[in-house]
Amino acid sequence: MADPIIVGTDGSAAATAATEWAADDAARKGCPLRLVSVVDHWAYGIPKFPAGAGDPLTVHAERALAAAEAAARGRRPEVPVSAEIVEGIPAKILRDKAGEAAEIVVGSRGLGGFAGVVVGSVSTHVAGHASCPVVVVRPGWRDAHGEIVVGVDYSPECEPAIAYAFEQARLRGCGVRAVYAWQLPVHTLAPEISYDVEELHETQRRAVSEKLAPWRRDEPGVPVREEVVFGHPVEALTEASERADLLVVGSHGRGALGSVMLGSVSRAVLHHAHCPVAVVRPRR
Repeated sequence: MADPIIVGTDGSAAATAATEWAADDAARKGCPLRLVSVVDHWAYGIPKFPAGAGDPLTVHAERALAAAEAAARGRRPEVPVSAEIVEGIPAKILRDKAGEAAEIVVGSRGLGGFAGVVVGSVSTHVAGHASCPVVVVRPGWRDAHGEIVVGVDYSPECEPAIAYAFEQARLRGCGVRAVYAWQLPVHTLAPEISYDVEELHETQRRAVSEKLAPWRRDEPGVPVREEVVFGHPVEALTEASERADLLVVGSHGRGALGSVMLGSVSRAVLHHAHCPVAVVRPRR
């Protein structure tokens, strides 16, 4: 059987949105759906909330799972759904489940988030550390544009993201818009250096076409639109997300702690994008 799509749920509006997105994707991919609710007694003090049936956190998890399962079955009744409650730290539990998942889907911010925070710490941590694709979904998403946007650069780290974007486009029957943003290099010791901007732009455009060539060949039925933008990648991708059903990015982060693994562009895009965001890195 295919690996499941795993959804982290805590009963929040963002978690419900993530469940609905994941149910649609499971139907497209022919994957089962597994709903996971994590009970974190440590955060509240173990003596105050002892583990076991009937404790407030477990009861809440059971209710969250029941609501998520109803939402998934109501949206995609043909998708097999299972549910489990796991005790531990939510970010770590979901991160560690990457090895058994086709992808992990989480809401942008759970019930424990701070007001005004767009993407919560759990979502950021999972997106920054999980070895499988991680999709972060905000409440209110709608597939209304018929296009998948993917961020492209020269690095090999973006190639799994390109592959994921083409797969999503093929399964949805829509197109891919590949966005590459570039800026003039700054030479602190030689500020007088000048460039032929038009020539550089054309060079970047050819490089993007070459980068996409293997996927154009392997997915001939997917329409592709290349967009080479002079500007900062975060601004370009955020603007492109206004007209996208999904924004797909790779990750260049190589740090060891917190969200540093996510990379600055991917992390900023998570906070500013107008559509669901998939962070895709090479499988370890």
